[in-house]
Amino acid sequence: MSSHRQPLDNLVGPQESQRLLTALQRGATRRDILGLLMAGGMQAGLAGTLATTALSVQAQTPKRGGKLRVAGATAAATDTLDPAKYSNQTDYSRGMMVYNGLFSLDGTLTPQPALAEKSDTKDAKTWVFTLRKGVSFHDGKPLTPADVVFSIMRHKDPATASKAKALADQIESVKASGPNEVTMVLTSPNADLPVILGTFQFHIVKEGTTDFSAGIGTGPYKMKEFKPGVRSLAVRNDGYWKTGRPYLDEIEFVGIGDEGARVNALLSGGMDLVGVVNPRSVARIKATPGYAIFETQSGQYSDLVMRKDMGPGQNEDFILAMKYMFDRQQLKKTVALDHAVVANDQPIDPTNRFYFAGLPQRAFDLDKAKFHLQKSGVTGKVPVVASPAATYSVEIALVLQQTAQRIGLDLDVKRMPADGYWSNHWLNSPVGFGNVNPRPSADTILTQFFKSDAAWNESRWKNPKFDQLLVAARAETDLAKRKQMYADMQTMIHQEAGIGIPLFLASIDGHSTKVKGLSPIPLGGLMGYSFAEHVWMEG
Repeated sequence: MSSHRQPLDNLVGPQESQRLLTALQRGATRRDILGLLMAGGMQAGLAGTLATTALSVQAQTPKRGGKLRVAGATAAATDTLDPAKYSNQTDYSRGMMVYNGLFSLDGTLTPQPALAEKSDTKDAKTWVFTLRKGVSFHDGKPLTPADVVFSIMRHKDPATASKAKALADQIESVKASGPNEVTMVLTSPNADLPVILGTFQFHIVKEGTTDFSAGIGTGPYKMKEFKPGVRSLAVRNDGYWKTGRPYLDEIEFVGIGDEGARVNALLSGGMDLVGVVNPRSVARIKATPGYAIFETQSGQYSDLVMRKDMGPGQNEDFILAMKYMFDRQQLKKTVALDHAVVANDQPIDPTNRFYFAGLPQRAFDLDKAKFHLQKSGVTGKVPVVASPAATYSVEIALVLQQTAQRIGLDLDVKRMPADGYWSNHWLNSPVGFGNVNPRPSADTILTQFFKSDAAWNESRWKNPKFDQLLVAARAETDLAKRKQMYADMQTMIHQEAGIGIPLFLASIDGHSTKVKGLSPIPLGGLMGYSFAEHVWMEG
């Protein structure tokens, strides 16, 4: 496949990419492409985005050369190139420059082969991975099964303090089973293992690595300079295993914590691409000649959390009253300035292949809200904790406060500083807000936030039937059956959990119009942090 087609591969996989671009070359219109995608069961909104991207990709031919200057939203002395320690978008972005995983995730978060050319399993418990031949690390060492064994198993060692230990715990063993083959055995079946192995933390490093400051990987760029909390400089890996990639000569990456300063750096010409733009800065960027925004709709959400083990959330009717008070369309328009999609009090968003579109949308209904409030017997002031740390939560809380007055409920909004919010208030407040970043799979988010014994089970909702269904869905290799299981779990959360999710939020990046090749991957902004391999500079 020629290189100008490759940006679309990243979104839908090489076979589907080839099919779409072949159709375009034969004269297919945008409507035709939309029909092809939706015939495969894709949601209309996502299909529309991908159809537009397909047309754009067909018209673009990547150019080699040039330096790209990028600013993320965080910079700290704890910045790291150790995949086990990644904790923010700056780490993810740098990691994607220098490393690869066994798999990568496309625009529908479906795993595509990367360092693993092939995977085989009969029971979703024992997996055999065939490694890609001809792959070398930046220092010339060939990729071997031993590197994969080391990279995966170090997450299980408590001494590593890996951020992915909870996910790695389900891996019982990883062994070299041939000169170019690795076998993994899980504690119980999980049909989503390739999705997990396609996430940031599971990047492959050289066997025995203890010093990660050089970032020796198999990725598209080599790390020339890395100063945690300051900047990094990466240069093209001419020996990269993907023919024709990458396109840029060099990438400079810095973290700028203040959003206004980030946008100013872009519009003054100091940066070519910046992440995490506030919706209120969008008009200014669009109005400046030579600059544009790039939006990625994803599963990120800020949620109203009502603990079921304390406070008014112990009453089911109070929870329902609060959920009926969300005027979701108004919040989408006035709070997110339309950079969001309406959610339905469950955490699987429309970009996810297991999203249940058939769940009836909970409407804004003050009569029902008042009925359930009166039935609950809750009176007096109800404190609601919010913070800028949870995106839009302060604004959403204030809108709820005004709405609640109309049914005789007194919500006392407590605005807390961002600093210390997650350790002091989140998970501790009877009624408050959380914020959940995109997760790579339905299983991951349901396991981390809704399983009865999950450390991050925000509302302490416990349902043994849900837990059983969650484990069973992991083991189910029949896609239609898995979809039904996930639909049932979304319905249970919508009806029973002490969580109100009004919107799924978009990630917004700003960029010079000279930056080409950007396409949405719903793990977050900056192409799910994988921009480095896919973009080029024009002119």
